[in-house]
Formats: sequence, structure tokens, C-alpha cells
Amino acid sequence: MTVDRFLLCGTRVAEAKPVRLSAGPLSADFVNGNLRTIRHGGTEVLRAIAYVVRDRDWGTYEPTLTDLTIDQGADAFSVSYTASCTGPDESRLVFRATIKGWADGRLVFEVSALPESDFETNRCGFCILHPIAGLAGSPVTVEHTDGSVVDTELPDLIDPWQPFKDLRAITHEIRPDVAAECRMEGDIFEMEDQRNWSDASYKTYVRPLALPWPYVLPAGEPVRQTVTLRIAGDTRPSISAAANEPVRIQLGEAGTRLPDIGVVIYPSDVETALANLPMLSRFGPQQILLHYDPTRGHGLEALRAHARLAAACPAATTLECVVACTGDLDAELSDVADMVRRAGLRLDAIAVSPSVDRQSTPPGSAWPACPPLEDVYAAARRAFPDLRLGGGMFSYFTELNRKRAPAGLLDFVTHCTCPIVHAADDLSVMQSLEALPFITRSARAIFGDKPYRIGPSTIAMRQNPYGGATKDNPQGQRIAMANRDPRHAGQFAAAWTIGYAARVAAAGLEMLTLSSFTGPFGVLAAPGEPTTEGSPRPIFQAINALCELAGLAHVAAETSDETRVLALAGRSASGATLVWLANLTAHEVPVDASELGQGHLVMSPYAIAKIS
Repeated sequence: MTVDRFLLCGTRVAEAKPVRLSAGPLSADFVNGNLRTIRHGGTEVLRAIAYVVRDRDWGTYEPTLTDLTIDQGADAFSVSYTASCTGPDESRLVFRATIKGWADGRLVFEVSALPESDFETNRCGFCILHPIAGLAGSPVTVEHTDGSVVDTELPDLIDPWQPFKDLRAITHEIRPDVAAECRMEGDIFEMEDQRNWSDASYKTYVRPLALPWPYVLPAGEPVRQTVTLRIAGDTRPSISAAANEPVRIQLGEAGTRLPDIGVVIYPSDVETALANLPMLSRFGPQQILLHYDPTRGHGLEALRAHARLAAACPAATTLECVVACTGDLDAELSDVADMVRRAGLRLDAIAVSPSVDRQSTPPGSAWPACPPLEDVYAAARRAFPDLRLGGGMFSYFTELNRKRAPAGLLDFVTHCTCPIVHAADDLSVMQSLEALPFITRSARAIFGDKPYRIGPSTIAMRQNPYGGATKDNPQGQRIAMANRDPRHAGQFAAAWTIGYAARVAAAGLEMLTLSSFTGPFGVLAAPGEPTTEGSPRPIFQAINALCELAGLAHVAAETSDETRVLALAGRSASGATLVWLANLTAHEVPVDASELGQGHLVMSPYAIAKIS
């Protein structure tokens, strides 16, 4: 089957194809100098072992590899290479890496790095990713740098801080009577719960966050680190399902209603939206989220623009209002309320959040000056007494988990997510969907049955809580923390969107926002894309499908392989059931939909399909 890569991913640049390394039951994918999907007997042991170099904004360098050698035998494999990173002012870091694996279940990854000049970084060293599916909440044994050993558990609900510090080794069970020990040497390691950022992993990394960053690696001083994986016990391979086995779909009981679907509109996009009102009506969102940020110069004219759109569109409206918090809160929010009245802006709700809370406060960092949230919400309530009031974070669940809003003062709680905070390859972005049920369950554990909204959540990053700015991406590459992502224009985004909605459906959200209408986060094509400017991107169909499902009773829909296909189902008052499927892979996937009355079908790469 020939597929236009541009239509799939918004770019014709293919990702580097993994090299499968194997030694008996041990296997790993070698990609761009690092290891992914480390398995033993078909069971995923580690999601990744990667040597990572970060810049001062937490962006990840893409090292240039040279002298690459790969030797593959029946019972062992080895890899060696040299790599280099070039930083600001022509600073340069060079490192030599060796990877060896054996059939007895041992794997060793060693790196020796040498800065040719003083090299500034936020992190330089190994990151080890443990998977979350089947592992969250399970027992582990932790060895600390002082030699002490503790039997404990990986967090089930998402830990806002580091669950384990001063790590030397961590051991977990991968199958009954089979254990995997991961030992780290050369620095002090600690673990963070990456589900905070919707990564599908627990990440063990070097250099405790309590130490200052950025920091400088002095010229000429080598940095050596080693990660060793040992698998012990009954190491005979387990029997796993064939990768080409059809994915089976099964429906369960009906539950809570599926959420309203929102679309975010920025003041700069209003005129384009007004020029495309028929398309917006066809799109069919139940809610419009109107962004307003006085720290970006928004004022009366921005609110007047929003008023024109609200008057022309029947959807409910929420003002996403950034609060500068630089003076008297009552005066600031009363001024906003006065401008809303002068603009004639029709609103159904307002969500407020201090501007400073869009920046993350990592462990060990000082919290920035900010009025108590109780005072912010009270001032907003006084300024807008007749509107529903929301709060939380306009950044990500991470920030909400670390600074928990006093929800008793609110009518709803909100936050966003972004799948490219730490990694931007296709696999990592799709795997991020696995973390969403943990996010919603953790939010429910904090806020109970408080009405709950998520979004805007898009593949691209609309703001960077962890550095000075998002990354510009004029070449349309797959890069972390980018403010534009090529896949948003491709079929990839449609599959990711249906998958996202499927993963959060059981949470009983009030509203879900996964796009804007125009622009880099929008559903309409921009210049340079394969379709005519202003015509629907593939994500248009996905969001339109969610709009069609909004308000229906959510029907539990399970698939036999959620890494390949996810299903979202809703049931109307008349009993009619509507199901949407999403192929999360770059390959054709056979699907057994016989329980839905459809028999067998084959889904194209990143395809979405409707069954009714």
C-alpha cells in the first residue's frame, strides 16, 4: 500500500528507522543513538534508555552521530558510536557511547562525555523510562546511593514531586518469577512521575533538580555514566499475541455523558473565523473558549472582536482570562468586567488563572510571588457574579498537581496537556495517550466530582512553562516544545484526537478542547499544506465526530490491543450506538468488529473510522 507521508504526518521527512537489536529473548530498538522498547521474551521491560543533553530552556539537542558500528550475533549484540552537540557560541560537547547486550538478559550502556569548551546545560546524562501500563502501583525494590534498600511501590495516582531520590538501582517484576534490575552509576539519579506531563513513563534521570540549573560542564573534564540492566529468574520467553492478530472491539455498559467539545479562539484569529462562519457552523462545537491575556496587550479591542464572534455563533462562550496580578485584584478584574460590558461580549462562564502560574515551579525552586488563589477567585466572583467561575491552570496537569486550586470556590476546574514536552517522535506522542486516564483519575482524587474541563490540548505547545519560550519550528520538524507541529495538519492528528477523547471519556468531563479553529492549532489548512488553504484538515473530521458524540451516554469500549486501536462510543436516548475507531500506528491494522455488527475491516495508517 502506497501512502502519501505528507497526508499522514504533515511532512515527507521520515523518522529514522529503528535497528532491532536482539540477543536470545532480549531485544531493543536502536534509534538515533538511544534504545527504545527494551523487551525480554516479548514483555516490555523498559520504555527507553537514552543519553540526553538539554539546553537552558529544556530543549533537547539532536546529536550528530559518527563512527557508528553495529555487530549482531545470535547470543549478543554490540553498538558503538561517537556523537557531538553544538551549543551557543560554538560550545561543543563530544561523547563516546557503547551498548552491549547478551542472551542471559544483561544489557550495558556506557557513555563518556568530554566538553571541548565550557558547555552550558540543564541536564546531561542518562534518562531511563519505565512503562506505566501494568506497572503503576506495583511493587519495586529501590537501592539508594548510601547502599540502603527499600521495598516500596511505584505511584498509582500521579506523584507531584519525585517519588524516589538518591537512586542507585531499581528492580521490578516483569513476569511472575522474573525480575529486572536497572542500575545507574556515574552520578546521583532520581525519579519523576512523567505522567504529570502525559508521558507514558516513570523517568529516572541524572542531576537532582534541587541542584542549580542551568549549569556548566567545564572544558576538558570527562563525564562518565553507565546503565546496566540485569534480568533474573525464569527467563524462558513468554507467549505473546501476534502483532498482526486482528484487534477485537467489545462494548460494555453506558455511563456518564460525553463532554461538550470546545474550540479555542485567539483575538488575532477572530476575523478569519468570521470569514469562515459557514465552516465553523459545520464544524459544530458546543463551546467557544475565548482567550484573553492582558500581559500580551489584549484589551477592549480584543474583547470587541470576541463579541462579534460570540454574536455570530450560537455556541456557549467561556472567557479564558489571564490575570496579571500586578496590583489590586478587584481593580484589575473589575476593569475586565467593565470592558466585557462595553464590548457587548456575551459570556456563559469565565476561567481565571494568574499569569505567573503559567510558569512551572520545579522541585527545589522558589515559588514566584503570587496572590493567594483564594483572593484571585474571590475578586473574580465579585467582578462576574452572574457567571460560572472556573480556575486551575492554563498550563498543564503538572502545575495543577503541584499547586492545587481551592476547588470549593470554583464552579469548574481546568487544565491542559501537551504530548511533546519531553519527546516528539511519533511513537512517544501516541504513547502519551496511555497517561491520560491516570491524569483524570488523579484529578478526580484531588477535586472529587467537581465539574472538570481539559484543554486546549494540542500536539504543538502553545506556551512553555519550563523555559523562556516555545521552540519555533519553521522547517516543520518533529521537535519537543515546538509551537507548531507538522502532524497537526496530517491524519496523525485525527487519530490522536479520537484516541485522546477515548482515553478521557470515562472521567465524565464537562468540556474537552483539542483544537483552535484556524492557525497552527486549527482545523483549517494553512498555506503550504496538501489541501487548499482554508479547507478542512483531517483533524476537522475528528473534532466534528466528537461534536456529534457530545451529550450522548458514554459506552465503555475496549479493544484487545490499545497500543494499536482505540475506540470511543456513545449511545443516544433512543438506544442508537455510535462508535469511532482510531488506528494509532503507521501500519495497516486488521480489526474484528463483529461484535459491532461490522465483521472484519482493515484500518489504514492513522485512520479513523465510524461505525453506527
